[in-house]
Amino acid sequence: MTIIGQMNLASIDLNLLVAFEALMEERNVTRAGERVGLAQPSMSSTLTRLRVLFGDDLFVRTASGMRPTARALALVQPISDALGQIRGVLEPGSAFDPASAQRRLVIGVTDYGDLVVVPPLVAALRREAPGIDLVVRPIIDAATSVASLEHGDVDALIGGYLPASTRITRCMLFEENFVCIRDARHAKRKARLSRDDYTRLPHALFSSAGGDGHPGAIDTMLARHGRKRRTAITLAHVVAVPFAVAGTDLVATMAERIARRFAATAGVSIAPVPYDVEAFTIDLLHTRRAVADPALRWFIELVNRTCKKL
Repeated sequence: MTIIGQMNLASIDLNLLVAFEALMEERNVTRAGERVGLAQPSMSSTLTRLRVLFGDDLFVRTASGMRPTARALALVQPISDALGQIRGVLEPGSAFDPASAQRRLVIGVTDYGDLVVVPPLVAALRREAPGIDLVVRPIIDAATSVASLEHGDVDALIGGYLPASTRITRCMLFEENFVCIRDARHAKRKARLSRDDYTRLPHALFSSAGGDGHPGAIDTMLARHGRKRRTAITLAHVVAVPFAVAGTDLVATMAERIARRFAATAGVSIAPVPYDVEAFTIDLLHTRRAVADPALRWFIELVNRTCKKL
């Protein structure tokens, strides 16, 4: 708000800020014009007025679309905040009542999110907002899912290792740690794994992409120690990993909350990873359009409340 507050508000057409928001999210003059109801020539004229207003090019045309300048990126948050406050004041019936709301929300989640976050989230949603329908789609290719979020095809994404984008807002829900799992009978003979055990034993690996050869966090960590593991089995679904490990000599490294959920059922034992492995974050991603949407704002707050109990 500081950047805008320093200007003479009487000289600012708020429609210019709405156009700026559309340009930032679409990175295309024609599509941004369609969003705000302007033909391409009028949107080009609006961009010229924005450039004069802020004394900067703001968006530079490239082969892949309109690239925002450093000045434009610095304006994103204050303009988003300002428009969100204005929309909240002007929007009739902005007080949202989840108990009586009728709405359909679409989210994308990783396998982890599907197993750990979605079940308690669904329970909370049924208690607090039974009229809201939730569609859960899988995140198979993270970049494609982020693009779907940017274009409004989904309302939010939940998962780990999701790519960054200047067009989205990221909220950390919680941290997750890695653990090892082994067949429970093998673990009785040796409960803890040494570093030599870890690299000597064959590994089971979860890869939704089918093991495309790109090193993950564990392989990168091992490489720093001059070590390497052998991946004997690659599985497409994380829930299959503990059941594949059970009754074999395999070891697997996986998220602790998932491992603990399936350990007893699958017959596997949990042990620490014999290396220092950084925790990773489970994040919620949404666009700035959520600021102006009472239902989506409430849903994001519900996700945060739910995850605090995990």
